Amino acid sequence: MTLTQLEIFSLVAELRGFTLAAHRLGISQSAVSHAMKALEQELGVELLRRHQSSVELSDIGEQLLLRARAMLGLANTLRQEAADARGMKSGTLRIGSFGPTSSIKLLPNILRRYREAHPGIEVHIDEGPDRQVTQWLEERRIDIGFVVLPEERFDTFALIEDQMVALLPVDHPLAARSGLSLKELCDAPFVLTEAGSSELVSRLFMAARLQPNIRYRCSQLLSTLDTVSRGDAITIVAEGSLSDDASPRYVKKPLLPVVQRQIGLAVLDQRQSSPATLAFIELATRMKY
Repeated sequence: MTLTQLEIFSLVAELRGFTLAAHRLGISQSAVSHAMKALEQELGVELLRRHQSSVELSDIGEQLLLRARAMLGLANTLRQEAADARGMKSGTLRIGSFGPTSSIKLLPNILRRYREAHPGIEVHIDEGPDRQVTQWLEERRIDIGFVVLPEERFDTFALIEDQMVALLPVDHPLAARSGLSLKELCDAPFVLTEAGSSELVSRLFMAARLQPNIRYRCSQLLSTLDTVSRGDAITIVAEGSLSDDASPRYVKKPLLPVVQRQIGLAVLDQRQSSPATLAFIELATRMKY
């Protein structure tokens, strides 16, 4: 068993195909197939079920994939520590990011300083909803992720705090209010964005034993804002996810009582994190936002 075989296995599982994995790795499809067959023969189990146009993990494959990614992560940490002894001139950092708050307002400035301090580190960024970032952390697909705190499953580091706000069409009857309660937001049509803080919004209503009148679900914040701006619905979003538009097409109101949201970084285990990951944490937590 080699690290190369484990890397190929992990990539085939992620991309669900031999051809895509071969293209990503810059090798032939036959080389990918040979590596997987050799690994399965050595382990004595079927890791992948082959179909005509795709592959899927077997039950034991799902289980061993987590082990493989753990081993690859430790191997990467070993390489990083060796590189750190040479001044951290090379290495890879995989970051998970969600929504405009982290992808637009936090990450660019952190990355700019990080690249200045560590130009040899190759940075990979995956973007998805906050729940997907935590899943990527658990699956060891990323080294570090931006998350909504608290997250007791991980080692976390707080960065910023903002608040949840209600967004209404400019001509909405509640637009003149200085603040709004959750109960006041239950009657009008509601649009829920699946990105960013959708789970936090759902938990807020659930904790208050209230049910919003959900008429729309949007996968992206921009679609949600457009739905509100057209006058079709109202919503709740994190204030930090909104752009600094001088003339927004909607009205923003704080929730009453105020609901704070904290954003931070998370790693699966700080003790096993690579020097490149630890350097990112140190830089990010020292910055002023």
